[in-house]
Amino acid sequence: MQPLIHRYRSGPVPLLADRGFRPGTQTQRRSAVLMLLGEGPSGPDLLLTQRAAGMRTHSGQPAFPGGAVDVGEDAVMAALREGQEETGLDPAGVTPAMVLPELFLAASGFVVEPVLAYWHRPGPIRSVNAAETVSVARVPIAELADPANRVQVRIRHYTGPGFVVAGMTVWGFTGALVDSVLDMGGWAVPWSTDRVIDIEQNPALGITRSTR
Repeated sequence: MQPLIHRYRSGPVPLLADRGFRPGTQTQRRSAVLMLLGEGPSGPDLLLTQRAAGMRTHSGQPAFPGGAVDVGEDAVMAALREGQEETGLDPAGVTPAMVLPELFLAASGFVVEPVLAYWHRPGPIRSVNAAETVSVARVPIAELADPANRVQVRIRHYTGPGFVVAGMTVWGFTGALVDSVLDMGGWAVPWSTDRVIDIEQNPALGITRSTR
């Protein structure tokens, strides 16, 4: 992870601001997501979840574990707590590496702080609450980087990177973060942008609904 961390710390995070995810302000609601990298049986992997269809925001979408930052918490504390609540992971087995610059998600009205972490002692994971999380998966970096699993995803004015992996189509903010991890980690390989999935024509893939 050292090259990945070094590149993230060297300057502005590419692939995010370019796709409309702009910095937030202190007055906006704050949340954190856990970008957890581990060493699995198929090499380095990334922990992803699929949100339940009944959730008020980002319903049905694949996502990193995460949620609102509670009073008295910082981003790291919130990301680890949400990771435990959603996937059953043991926070003691996780080493936080860095907090990425905060980004504003207009669809949900939250400022998100992505927390990059290393899973130094992996343990069992599961969907703890089916009303919030449908599935949990450790997705190998090799599968995410495989050109056969990469797509462009379009919804209204937004077009961005997507990944068809582990029975999920990962897109939106999460897709942009995964794309960033691949590029900054030196794992990305050339892929065709000709394959496009229109989310509005595939509602089962999840449509963002705002609580505002």
